[in-house]
Amino acid sequence: MKKRTTMKHWAIAISLMILGGGMSACAMGGTSWKEEVLLHDGKKIIVERSQTYGGRREIGQSPPIKEHTISFSLPNSNKTLTFKSEFSEDVGRANLNLLALHVLNDTPYLVAEPNLCLAYNKWGRPNPPYVIFKYDGKAWQRISLSQLPAEFKAINLIVNNGREEDIQRAASGPGYVSVADVQHINSSLTQPEFKIILREALKRERCPQYSSSPKAPIPVVPSTSTK
Repeated sequence: MKKRTTMKHWAIAISLMILGGGMSACAMGGTSWKEEVLLHDGKKIIVERSQTYGGRREIGQSPPIKEHTISFSLPNSNKTLTFKSEFSEDVGRANLNLLALHVLNDTPYLVAEPNLCLAYNKWGRPNPPYVIFKYDGKAWQRISLSQLPAEFKAINLIVNNGREEDIQRAASGPGYVSVADVQHINSSLTQPEFKIILREALKRERCPQYSSSPKAPIPVVPSTSTK
């Protein structure tokens, strides 16, 4: 009887290990969520964000974000816009991390940061460390910080630095991460560039000046679709 019980326990344990392995593989493959964004004029929109994992990493490290996508519809519009931060071999992961989405006169703007030092050097070592895009009606075009409307001050997207569990927990109730939860998740970040959109250069150097990529930044050109 004891032998049968032991064998039964081993069978259960092995089954749980197999199931757990499958769940981990699924979690490592990618994740997605909906997020409520508070715009500068008080309006709110729901965006859809998704990401996959893979790319360059050290032994024992979790896989980085390989690609990240955000999709949304403009207020009073049936047009859905998509922006994708793509994988590139020179960076070894997604090029950019999203920080803010704002809209003025039906024109959307996205504020992102380079994803670690290789990307920071590739995108021209911006200081403050922002890479900014404006949708011109056909595609996303990179613009300078001085071209970003002064009305835009808030970092209003989740700065996802390994916060997937917090995101999924916050979204589990209403089906999306509320504005209050976006602000709560971001509240643990101490860097000034993640508190508000800075307009003055930081005094500290973010990364050493080296690069294995071309000097000219390669703009992200995402797809668009109309419902």
